[in-house]
Amino acid sequence: MTGAVIWHMTMSLDGFIGDRDDKLDWSFAGGPSALGDEVIRTTGAFLCGGKRIEAVAENRPYGGVWTGPVFVYTRKDPATNPVPEFTYVSGDIRDVVRRGVEAAAGKNLVVTGGAVPRLALDAGLVDEIVLHIAPVLLGEGIRFYDSPGVDPTKLEVVTADGLNFRFKVLR
Repeated sequence: MTGAVIWHMTMSLDGFIGDRDDKLDWSFAGGPSALGDEVIRTTGAFLCGGKRIEAVAENRPYGGVWTGPVFVYTRKDPATNPVPEFTYVSGDIRDVVRRGVEAAAGKNLVVTGGAVPRLALDAGLVDEIVLHIAPVLLGEGIRFYDSPGVDPTKLEVVTADGLNFRFKVLR
């Protein structure tokens, strides 16, 4: 298996990935899915931002059912609130994603959160987006994707199963 870079996210029906307080408890309303299980099974490494780590505290990705290298992309000094088992990285997103792909060892690199996937997508590094829609309207919060001034990104629907979607990023 040659790994892909997959943006994996749960979003409210109105387009938010975090509520106004950046809490995520609402995001489990949709329950488990075969597509989500597949993503977990094929993940070799995980990359997110420091804000996502703060939101989930010291929990491992996917509630601990997945183990592997976790990279936290940050501009802050990780010594302020480090999780010892995570690797804190900074620099150009291309170098960070390349490092994550190498750590995934032939499996997929999952990117998640707000800023990290947006940076990776805008740099042309994301191969697929796997999106779960939670049956909730938040009204406000952290948007799924907000990147003013960039050209539209075209997507192809690969899987549509209930409220679970896999899109191929067209280049």
